[in-house]
Amino acid sequence: MAADYRRGFEDLRQEIHRSTLPTTGDLPGWLTGTLIRNGPAQFEVGDQAYNHWFDGHAMLHAFRIGGGSVAYRNRFLESQSRTEALAQGEIVRSEFATDPCMSIFGRVMSLFRPNHPKPTDNASINVARLGDAHMALTATPLPIAFDPDTLETAGVVEYDDEVGADTSTAHPYVEPASGRTLTQMLSFGRQSQYIVGYIDPEGPAREPIARLDVDKPSYMHSFGMTERHVILSEWPLVVDPLSLLAQGKPFIRNFEWEPERGVRFHVLRKRDGSTVATCRAEAAFAFHHVNAFEQDGEILCDVVAHPDASVIEDYFLDQLRGPEPTSGTGHLRRYRLPLEGGPATPERLSEEPLELPRIHEAQARAQSYDYVYGIGERRPGRFSDQLVKIDVEAGTANTWREDGTCPGEPVFVPSPSATSEDEGVVLSVVLDPEAERSFLLVLDAESFAERARAEVPHAIPHGFHGQFFQ
Repeated sequence: MAADYRRGFEDLRQEIHRSTLPTTGDLPGWLTGTLIRNGPAQFEVGDQAYNHWFDGHAMLHAFRIGGGSVAYRNRFLESQSRTEALAQGEIVRSEFATDPCMSIFGRVMSLFRPNHPKPTDNASINVARLGDAHMALTATPLPIAFDPDTLETAGVVEYDDEVGADTSTAHPYVEPASGRTLTQMLSFGRQSQYIVGYIDPEGPAREPIARLDVDKPSYMHSFGMTERHVILSEWPLVVDPLSLLAQGKPFIRNFEWEPERGVRFHVLRKRDGSTVATCRAEAAFAFHHVNAFEQDGEILCDVVAHPDASVIEDYFLDQLRGPEPTSGTGHLRRYRLPLEGGPATPERLSEEPLELPRIHEAQARAQSYDYVYGIGERRPGRFSDQLVKIDVEAGTANTWREDGTCPGEPVFVPSPSATSEDEGVVLSVVLDPEAERSFLLVLDAESFAERARAEVPHAIPHGFHGQFFQ
């Protein structure tokens, strides 16, 4: 039976706390901690509807695991975007692809300027820990702190700096060697700039290490990192910053696909921010970098690639909820970037469709690695109907699927006694549309066989990213 993934794009308004979920199977005794996931859960306010999957109000879901049991709590992130919309009964702030029809000036400033009275702070993409603080993240530089136990919103994190960023990736990296958090930002203006810097948790403040001038910025959802370098991947989905003011469109509608530009990979040195190389390849698009590492005078940069940026259109809610099947995946692609510059050579590493990729962060990040996990599609156009584990070198894949279900992003958790890269478990929140419920799935990462599951009493909408905190 094909999974009706459309159920995952309906609202979840209920907030609950269950001290124990019904659990079957064998939870590892060493598995202790909390999986916190983020994603949209409300797509309508009053008589108005948001346009895109990325626009819905953020909701956090926490699965606390320990002692052979699983507890669950879900709670809306009480952003100002949500608070004001509920108070006024209508959409108030601009989002990724939804505009509340404010003035042209207000439209742009509400999305990008942190000092403007109404920037969007709907942090629905990811979660991270910075120092002792847990934060929800989105593409605007307005992370929202929350209590990891109760999921109660603590408020926007105010950076004590003058970086001047208008957007910020929701995918910062923690350097395995130093423990420092590295992020990528963008400043719009007559002369726009890509910005790379570290986040000081004590400030909190951002310390730029590189600024790269750009006339027509690219839409970058993530970036790459090796031990010594940062990779900024300029996909040919670009915007003239002045058009943000002139055209009166929602943010992403101002970007144009210019395939003749191709892809430009800017390799920057972490130590001093200098540009080491610029490498070019034929047009493609990606949301997610998987991993990057240096080998024999070149950088191997792995991404989940799509042929073009039409995947953004595919994620509009009218398409996702419509009768036509929608794909949710791309393919694992490796770009070889010569450190002296020149053409970037692409190679597809597996024929298995993939998205929302995850690796063993502590062991594999910025290193040569063996495995990547993600959602997949056995039947094309079914958004997500299986989980995949790809052997990067061999190109082979293991899969887990259950008829009629829709798995979410797999999060790898290593065993404390692990001696191999895939010794541990994979956690995924799986939607069962027919039962109108979801469950937390626990897979043995090595064999990709089910170890346990814990049943949630409601359906959890399709989310984006999460982290396991110990």
